[in-house]
Amino acid sequence: MRVLLALLGFIWRTLDGVRKVLHLLLLLIVFAVIVALVAPRAPIVPGEAALVIAPQGVLVEQLSGDPFERAVAEAYGQGRAETLLRDLVDAVRMARDDRRIRALVLDLGELTGGGLSKLEELGGAIREFRESGKPVIALGEGYDQAQYYLAAHADEIYLDPQGAVLIQGYGYYRAFLKGAIDKLEVDVNVFRAGEFKTATERFSRQEMSEEDREQVSVWLEALWARYQEGVTAARGLAPEAVSTYVEQLEPLVRARGGDLAAVALDSGLVSGLKSRREVERQLIEMVGEDEREHTFRGVPHWDYLAATRAARSLRTKGERVAVLVASGEILGGYQPPGVIGADSSVELLRRALDDDEIKAVVLRIDSPGGSMLASEIIRREVLALRRAGKPVIASMSSTAASGGYYIAMDADEIWASPSTLTGSIGVWAIFPTVERTLGKVGITVDGVGTTPLAGALRPERSLGEPARNILQATVEHAYEVFVNAVAQARERSVEEIDAVAHGRVWAGVDAVERGLVDKLGSYRDALDAAAERAGLGDDYKVEYLEMPLGWRQALAVRTQALAARVLRALVPRSELFTSARRMLSPLEEELARLARLAADPTQTYYYCPCTVE
Repeated sequence: MRVLLALLGFIWRTLDGVRKVLHLLLLLIVFAVIVALVAPRAPIVPGEAALVIAPQGVLVEQLSGDPFERAVAEAYGQGRAETLLRDLVDAVRMARDDRRIRALVLDLGELTGGGLSKLEELGGAIREFRESGKPVIALGEGYDQAQYYLAAHADEIYLDPQGAVLIQGYGYYRAFLKGAIDKLEVDVNVFRAGEFKTATERFSRQEMSEEDREQVSVWLEALWARYQEGVTAARGLAPEAVSTYVEQLEPLVRARGGDLAAVALDSGLVSGLKSRREVERQLIEMVGEDEREHTFRGVPHWDYLAATRAARSLRTKGERVAVLVASGEILGGYQPPGVIGADSSVELLRRALDDDEIKAVVLRIDSPGGSMLASEIIRREVLALRRAGKPVIASMSSTAASGGYYIAMDADEIWASPSTLTGSIGVWAIFPTVERTLGKVGITVDGVGTTPLAGALRPERSLGEPARNILQATVEHAYEVFVNAVAQARERSVEEIDAVAHGRVWAGVDAVERGLVDKLGSYRDALDAAAERAGLGDDYKVEYLEMPLGWRQALAVRTQALAARVLRALVPRSELFTSARRMLSPLEEELARLARLAADPTQTYYYCPCTVE
């Protein structure tokens, strides 16, 4: 009997093993069929075509979030649409010398912003393309301020006859929470060093302070002047053309019977009023027809990059310049892309330090700052690179303020765009308590401690005078550290730096005059400066330092990207949900920002909420 049972068990295990193998083979076959059906074919660039630049969402220096989660969110339209600035610039520059690309088409309807310095970076690449003699055509049903800045660099700008060019100027508006806080009887204890460090005013005031209004007006005017200069130079308009259009828009529209498109044409902002189909017919004559799609023969920038980068990509072997993109708030630990983690940044900087073939480093910064401690940890690694004889060039994007400036200050050179927002050398901390709030519903707190400080930092208890004094002293000390460190790094006196500090924000064009920035220029200029300091030739190589994906993560991302395409086809997107998410995203982002900063152990921040509208 035992022999029979053993035999039957062996047969069962064998059959079960065969079953599992067959199931696996079946799954692999099904997976292969799905891949064949939905996986995109390798893009091919026709012998004659137009490159289509159609950015979606915000222009960024680094795509934010975990790649796996980003794939899921984008599949359902729930994520924050972003386009990597570097991809657009690379595509335009490669297409400039590509004989297959006969024209550049700007289709900017899905672009939602990204900072003036990023627009200038891409605008410069478009200008270089245009100077090659190839035409640049912009088409759209309408243009907002950011979209129009790029469109202005085209040879011809076409606007739908029912469209409009909406330029409003720059504004800086924030919601002030003191009224709501008072009604809730929450005590928000604010500590700051620097009268221009106004990030905490939303908790302690109901309107802007005069100091904040003064400093914001300066850098807003600098950005607005820069915007107008870029547009009028690209379009060949009078210097006052843009400001006149904005300031006189109401009487101009009334005079034209409400026809916004006609006003834009009269003002010289567009070349003509044509529908998308009319512009497409014009492009067909220029580059030929895509007979399958019945439109002009165009290649989206992402397909163009996929087809050309492999052949033209810079090799990462041999002597080279390494680039570390520092984008987002600065926090401790390891952080995903779009947030600057102290530990993850240190790991990448040490990789550059230990690689003998990396001869220089460019730190590309797009950050309003964050944790004081995390900023200091990153700064030390920048200094270690310099002490090892490897040049470090800081290249500032749209924002490199407060902690974003702190991690840049020890570089050999600091490069900024004229429209970069930087400085904000100041410190703040907040500590909310809810004792009075709890009291409204009958909850009280009582107890004993071995010292006056025992339980002093519990949010359900009011902040006592000893704890308040300690926190204020800590903030003032952090400010002193900040100012002294900038003075030492910039080889200036403490008095000189203190005079331009106190939390004040400067546009790049003003920061260079005050010694906070060395030179004005583009990201490419910063790369060239790094290569020159390292003694590399003009044809130097570039490597982007990024945290590697493990094989499990890489497999998960690839699998999810495939699943996302399948699910997107099978599961209809809810436009109502997508629209609601878009409307609530500013509040969601602000709450997420506060939650991230609250995780800092010191609760002291080099942070500047300097965003413009």
